[in-house]
Amino acid sequence: MRWSMMMNIFEQSGRGLCSHWRAIVVVSLFVIFFSYSILWAGDCPQPRNTKKAPPDIYEMVNPLEPTVENVLEGKAIYEEKAKPLACRFCHGTKGDGRGPMAFGLNPSPRNFTCARTINDVPDGQLFWIIRNGSSGTGMPAFLKLEDEEIWQVILYLRKLARSRIAMASRWLSFCILERCRQLKMD
Repeated sequence: MRWSMMMNIFEQSGRGLCSHWRAIVVVSLFVIFFSYSILWAGDCPQPRNTKKAPPDIYEMVNPLEPTVENVLEGKAIYEEKAKPLACRFCHGTKGDGRGPMAFGLNPSPRNFTCARTINDVPDGQLFWIIRNGSSGTGMPAFLKLEDEEIWQVILYLRKLARSRIAMASRWLSFCILERCRQLKMD
């Protein structure tokens, strides 16, 4: 349901309710709407049975600091520089697993905006999958990427999940405060 339609329904049904009750209803609608559309939309979490990396790689921790430069370089590799194919073509420009080539892939590409999926995957496992691909999926091996480039991509992937949660939180806070201000003026 579009937000404007939802607010029109609320406004029509809310006539006669006290401001306190209206505020509670608005907050509840926001929580339900944004929880679904921002945090759980799409495949989240995505169950996978990807082969586990060897122990020495699985336990690796990203040696790069999440500086602006490293994250931006990771984004550039993700969006354009990776060969044989930039990550965005399957994983989408937003990292949600809905790129133009994702249609028909089974399993679907990883949704990196899903913190519940990506936070449980260690850096070393991500490194190993990017380097070697993932058999039984559409994920190719990226043998031509340097180790540093893979680590930069991993920094960017981690940021995608954090950005989605932060965006949802900021937007929800803004909307609730704005709506409460409007209710006080009634």
